[in-house]
Amino acid sequence: MTEKKIRVLVAKPGLDGHDRGVKIIARALRDAGMEVIYTGLRQTPEMIAAAAEQEDVDVIGLSILSGAHNTLCARLMELLREKGMQDVLVLLGGTIPDVDAPGLKQMGIAEIFLPGTSTQEIVNFVRERAGQKA
Repeated sequence: MTEKKIRVLVAKPGLDGHDRGVKIIARALRDAGMEVIYTGLRQTPEMIAAAAEQEDVDVIGLSILSGAHNTLCARLMELLREKGMQDVLVLLGGTIPDVDAPGLKQMGIAEIFLPGTSTQEIVNFVRERAGQKA
């Protein structure tokens, strides 16, 4: 019996056009044996939620550098609840002020990875938290 691969959707919500970091993370997750779907730039929360549902993902990884993380994450979490997808692990990376972290975690963001976090730390976190589900 083969082990089910962890399925991760990575996305760049909002108007942020910088995608180097998300591509590095996507590659690290793929190289660690996960199935990775990259939705590309300028995704709306609605587009991300729909793709996550269609792809039956275990994890959604968001990369936000624009400063719109509170609004974008709140809307995505609302959509996931509406779709009954509360079991999907949602991660956030980017330039997120420390003061915003508690509110983001309260709305359901499982973890926030700031610039300088090693790819191995992210891979380990996903394996530990999403591996239990997959």
